[in-house]
Amino acid sequence: MSPTLLSFPLYRRPGGVVFLDDDRDYLEMLAEVMPPDWYVRLFLRPVACIDQLLQETPHLEADAWRQQEIINRWREGASLITEILQYWREDGAARFALTRVFVVDYAMPAMSGLRVLGELTRWSGSRILLTGRVDEQLAVSAFNRGLIEQFIPKQTPEIRRRLIDAIQSLGHFSDVRHQQTWRATLSREQHALMCDPLISQALEDLTLREGWVEHMVIGAPFGILALGPKGSVIWVQLEPAENLQDLAEMASTQGWDAITVQDIRTGKSLLDLELQLALGEKHTAKPYQAFALGGEPTRLYAALFEIDDSFSPGFPNSHERFVIACGERRLQD
Repeated sequence: MSPTLLSFPLYRRPGGVVFLDDDRDYLEMLAEVMPPDWYVRLFLRPVACIDQLLQETPHLEADAWRQQEIINRWREGASLITEILQYWREDGAARFALTRVFVVDYAMPAMSGLRVLGELTRWSGSRILLTGRVDEQLAVSAFNRGLIEQFIPKQTPEIRRRLIDAIQSLGHFSDVRHQQTWRATLSREQHALMCDPLISQALEDLTLREGWVEHMVIGAPFGILALGPKGSVIWVQLEPAENLQDLAEMASTQGWDAITVQDIRTGKSLLDLELQLALGEKHTAKPYQAFALGGEPTRLYAALFEIDDSFSPGFPNSHERFVIACGERRLQD
């Protein structure tokens, strides 16, 4: 079931999940029950775990700056689509190794979970605290102070399901910095469409149905570049209803037949002219079946266009290949 969203995230990608607990058996249980397509690391010792997470900080900063550079070059005239495709190819799978969610047990003899979190003020991921019954008041206080996003009692029935749901929920929303970065490409009207609850939910359902692992919403041209688990790329063209007439006229001037032009005008088809402009001769524009997003009256139409494999990261740099290459989940002392 898809989450209820107030606005569709402008950027989303998979990231690692780190568990820290002094209970070896509990960690081994987590290794077995977490989804197989997650990158999971398990730590027994707080110091080693803190060191690993802090080592990620410069890589997180470098990746955030790399995305900002895409925006800077776009403002100077570069194509957002080609810049993003280049970013995915050059990065390979490095960004997938960056931790997105940290789950830490409160009651550890060497160092409490809250003390561990206090050592990670420079690390920007999401935090979940596991507690015992007697620790819940401390967890509430930590939540109110913004030290954690969620806390879960270890005695919770169906703890596996509760943990998976909590981690997935945190992973569904954009990092604030990334959200601000990609918001810069959207007009006020485009951003308002992404904030429409019905459109947002329709896009979220589409994302889950298609199984995309990463996406970026951009405004020039308006659409979503989506990355599949095996490294293939899809362009989701978004056309506000009031723009259909202009797109139909462009199709007519480029020699498309009257039926195609009428289908575009009525929202039955969309034509990827701007995608062709970005990708050049390797991509031939063609009409694809369109569908309405949100409720009535329709404010936004969408169509899915395949992008040639020569532009994609490919399976060697895919998330699926990255998880396979990580191998068996082992406890780290």
